[in-house]
Amino acid sequence: MPNRRFLFLLGSSRSEGNSELLARRAAEQLPAEVEQEWISLTEHPLPEFADLRHDTDHVRPTGGDAGLLLDATLAATDLVIVSPLYWYSVSAPTKRYLDHWSGWLRTPDIRFRDTMAGRTLWGVTALAHEEFEVADPLYGTLHHTAAYMRMRFGGVLLGNGSKPGDVLADTAALAQAKTFFAREAPVARFPYETGEPA
Repeated sequence: MPNRRFLFLLGSSRSEGNSELLARRAAEQLPAEVEQEWISLTEHPLPEFADLRHDTDHVRPTGGDAGLLLDATLAATDLVIVSPLYWYSVSAPTKRYLDHWSGWLRTPDIRFRDTMAGRTLWGVTALAHEEFEVADPLYGTLHHTAAYMRMRFGGVLLGNGSKPGDVLADTAALAQAKTFFAREAPVARFPYETGEPA
């Protein structure tokens, strides 16, 4: 495995929102030799995803925002989805990015699933609720994505915040951020593969 390279994908429509602030606190704990790349999905918007699987192969994007995001994704050993909780799941830019994975899976010569297998997917989110169970759909989206891709899953760092900067008062989240990326990330498995309840 090459040296670790973290790709942070910012899915908020707000710059320096609570999810990003929490992710940056966690990223501060990474060793200096670990590369970090931060990309805002709103500053590099993808077009709506067109499902061509029954018509033709997808063409590998070679430029623009789609090319940038594909190349950055393929280069990362660790992908961090940084999305606020929007209607109990990931934000629209984040969902659109994941939708494009469907096209990359069917793009000749990329071998996207094989390339991503064994790499690690993480999540960071801030939500207005203090009851973190409401983020279960977001957790499920990321966990099941990792399971389908045969990736490792490091879990989701959760913080409480609504107004800008609120999450910086969440002492429990800030404490968890200090060790979040140090945890061992197991290979993700669907519940039906493990016999565990959904």
